[in-house]
Amino acid sequence: MCDKEVRMHRDDAYAGEPPFSGRGIHKAFGGIPVLKGIDLDLHPGEVVALAGENGAGKSTLMKIIAGQVIADMGDLSIAGVAQHRFNSVAAARAGIAIVPQELAPVPDMTVAENIFLGRETTSAAVFLRSAAMRSESRRLLRDFGLDIDPRTPMRDLTVAMQQIIEIIKITTVGARVILLDEPSSAISVREVDRLYQIIDRLRGEGVAIVLTTHKMEEIRATADRVIVLRDGRLIVDTAAAGITDDGIVTAMIGRELEDLFPVRVSRADGEPVLEVSGVTVDGFASSVDLTVRAGEIVGLAGLVGAGRTELLEALFGIRGRRGGEVRVGGRVLRIQSPRTAIAARMAFVPEDRKRAGLVLSMSIRDNGILPHLSQFSVGSWVRQRAATRRIDEVMQSMRLKRASLSQSVSLLSGGNQQKVVLGRWLTGDIRLLLLDEPTRGVDIGARSEMYRIIADLAASGVAILMASSDMAEVIGLSHRVLVVREGGIAGELTADELDHTAQDAIFRHAAGLTHGNDKEVAR
Repeated sequence: MCDKEVRMHRDDAYAGEPPFSGRGIHKAFGGIPVLKGIDLDLHPGEVVALAGENGAGKSTLMKIIAGQVIADMGDLSIAGVAQHRFNSVAAARAGIAIVPQELAPVPDMTVAENIFLGRETTSAAVFLRSAAMRSESRRLLRDFGLDIDPRTPMRDLTVAMQQIIEIIKITTVGARVILLDEPSSAISVREVDRLYQIIDRLRGEGVAIVLTTHKMEEIRATADRVIVLRDGRLIVDTAAAGITDDGIVTAMIGRELEDLFPVRVSRADGEPVLEVSGVTVDGFASSVDLTVRAGEIVGLAGLVGAGRTELLEALFGIRGRRGGEVRVGGRVLRIQSPRTAIAARMAFVPEDRKRAGLVLSMSIRDNGILPHLSQFSVGSWVRQRAATRRIDEVMQSMRLKRASLSQSVSLLSGGNQQKVVLGRWLTGDIRLLLLDEPTRGVDIGARSEMYRIIADLAASGVAILMASSDMAEVIGLSHRVLVVREGGIAGELTADELDHTAQDAIFRHAAGLTHGNDKEVAR
C-alpha cells in the first residue's frame, strides 16, 4: 500500500472517532505512582497543550500515547478500536508519532536521507533512487516554506530546522497524531514563529497535536485546549479560551502563586569574593572588569552570543582567557582547569545539565559525590555511609523528590535534576557560585523553589554570579545586573535601578544603543 493510500485509509478510519482515547491510565516506576487514572481524548485538527510541573507525569503520558511506555492499567483505543497490546509498533501503524525534546537525527546523513530513513526509495535492482528522494524532499520542504537544499547534512542545520525536518518526516507517512515534547525549549524567537506556523498548518490538515510546555505564551499562541497534570492526576481539561494564565499556574502548583521571587536583601557591604580585572575571554576582543561580594547575586544579562556563558566557563577554567587578573577571596588565581577552581571553593552549574552537569547513568548519590570526591574517600575507597548521610541532608534541604538516593538521575524530572546539579556542590564548603541559565527547562513551581535556594545561599554569604536569558529572573533575583556585549561589560544597573524601566535599560546596553553616558561599571 503506498503512502497516499495509507493516509486515505487512516482518514476513513478516523471519521467520527478520536484517533486516540485513554481511560483510567495508571503508571508507576519503582513503586512510585506517576500517573493516577488519566482520561484523555485527542481529536482531529485540535492542538492540546499539556502543562504541569516537572514530575507531574507529562512525559510519561506522552510516551504511553506513543507506545514507548506500557501503561500498568487503563483502556486505550485507536479510532474506537480497543488496543490490547499497544506498543511503539502499533502506535506507528496507527499514525501516532512523537518528536522528543532531545532530537536524534543522523547528523552525517543528508536532509533527504533523514526524511526517507527506514523507507528509502529503491529501484528494481535494489539500488537507492537518490535523485527521486531528493526531488520529493525538495517538494516537501517547499510545501513547508523551507528553502533548504535536501543534500545538506543534518549537522549543518539549527536545532529548530532539525525539529521541523523530523515533523516533515512523520507527516509524510500519514501521522494523524503528533506529540511535541517542549518544542520551543532550545530554539530562537524567530524560529519559534516558524514552528507555530507549522503547527497551524498541521491543525488545518486535521492532525491532532499534543505539546508539552510550561510557557504561557506558547499555550496562547497554539492551543485550542489545555490539560493540566499535577502529581500524576488530571486537574484541568478545558478550552484554552476558558482559563487564564493564573488559573493554569494555580492548577499546576496547587496554590496561588503570590511572590515568585524571594524578598531581596541588600548585601552591598560584603567583602569582595570575586575580583576580575582586564580579563579577555577567548573568542572575544573586549576585556572584563567586575566584582562580586559575599552575599551578593550579580546577574549577567545580554543578547544571545554576547559572551555570558563563555565568561563563566573561563572563570571556572573550562575555557581559555588572556591577560588580566582573577582574585578569589583576595588571592590571585591562575585558573587553568576546574580542579583549580574547585580547590578555591568555586562551584559551577552549567547551562546544559544533561550533557555537562550530570552523569545520567549514575545514581543521585554517586552524582552527589563527584565534585568533592576526596572529601568522602580514603585512598581509593568511598566512605559510603558518610557520603549518603551528607548528600541526604543536602537533598532534603532542597526538597528533592526521589524514591531513594540510589535512583538514577535519568528518571528524575528536569527540575529535580537541576536540584541535583546545584545540590551536589553544597556537600562541600563553597564561597563562589557560578550559575548559567539556572532554571532553563524548569517549570514555574520548581523555579520558585530554585529561587529560594539561590537566595538562601546568598543570605548565608555565598557570592553568586548568574547568567540568564530570562529577563524577569535577572531583574527579580539580582542585587546588581551587568550587561554583557561582545564579551565585555557594556553597562550596570544597581539595585535601585531594577524597577519597571530595567528591561528597557538592559536592552539598550545589550544592543549598543547607549553613548557616552555609561557609568563606570562593576566597581
